[in-house]
Amino acid sequence: MTIRAFGGPHRYVQGPGALNELVTLAPLYGRRPFIVADVAVIGTLRKQLETLLQPCTDGVEFAEFSGECSAAQIDAMTAMANAARADVIIAIGGGKAIDTAKGVRIQRGGGIIVVPTVASNDAPTSRLAIIYTDDHVLKEVRLMPTNPDVVVVDTSIIARAPRRFFVAGIGDALSKKFEAEQCFGSGGMNFYKARPAALAVAIADQCYRVIRKEAVASLAAIDRQSPDDAFENIVEATILLSGLGFESGGLSIAHSLTRGFSAVPSLNGALHGEQVAFGLLTQLCLEQRSPEFLADMVTFFKTIGLPTSLKDLGFFGDEQAGIRTIAQRSIAEAPYLRQFTGTVTEQSLIDALGRANRSTAFL
Repeated sequence: MTIRAFGGPHRYVQGPGALNELVTLAPLYGRRPFIVADVAVIGTLRKQLETLLQPCTDGVEFAEFSGECSAAQIDAMTAMANAARADVIIAIGGGKAIDTAKGVRIQRGGGIIVVPTVASNDAPTSRLAIIYTDDHVLKEVRLMPTNPDVVVVDTSIIARAPRRFFVAGIGDALSKKFEAEQCFGSGGMNFYKARPAALAVAIADQCYRVIRKEAVASLAAIDRQSPDDAFENIVEATILLSGLGFESGGLSIAHSLTRGFSAVPSLNGALHGEQVAFGLLTQLCLEQRSPEFLADMVTFFKTIGLPTSLKDLGFFGDEQAGIRTIAQRSIAEAPYLRQFTGTVTEQSLIDALGRANRSTAFL
């Protein structure tokens, strides 16, 4: 029988003011924290972090992240962490800042605490670091030996982030039910190089249920920048449930297409979750879902502001040529494309992308 595996962060903490938990959590993993912080947030959080951490550590070093999560960026940050004699990495920011900190941890070892400041994707809970070239093309995936030691989600910070990032996180999380089901049904592997446990598929399904129930209401909390129950439930879904669902449940078509999207320059401005959302529509077309089901999904996408066409993702130019490029690159490079219960060919993918691009026709 095939081995099954399930994993996740050692501890997950969420709620308004959760950043204050670093006072007790950080010393559990080291006395010399090295903070990789997104340049967009460090100005507002640096003083608070110093106040929190200086009394319980032997000094705090900061490294401002900007640009791309590339091998060169990771090497530069690692050299800084070595010079600081750091013994615990704290990642603060969006997905690329977090992945850069993971890259440092991969090279140096030790503990890592992840503090997302946006709920735009499920990077915080996973072992994965997605590495790009300096010109923003996806290059490789690196793996930490274990999941993060702690994930701290301060929802009072998340609520102040731009609405677009929050909606993108919903788009990323929506796909996990359908991808985990395809991975499980096709005999695919999760990110522990094992078969998904049934628990992971159930978590991915619960993630979808929470999103469909609470997403619209949660947007009101984002607009007033004040967490409420619906907002907390969606943040838990987009970060924790989605993270556990993809890493232990496995991926399929929706995420495979991000390889193809990265080959089209006009799509580089789209957020990961926006790309995955459109990838999900494509996967559902490949699954030959009913027009009624697709109409329901497209209506939900439009209600919360997710893309329903390549144009919504920022594409311009010859759509047929763009679709062919996306399909060809995905077929050539995407490792999860085979985790699908049907046969996926270049032409079937082109056809599904075309149907997804015309998805408003289902309404």
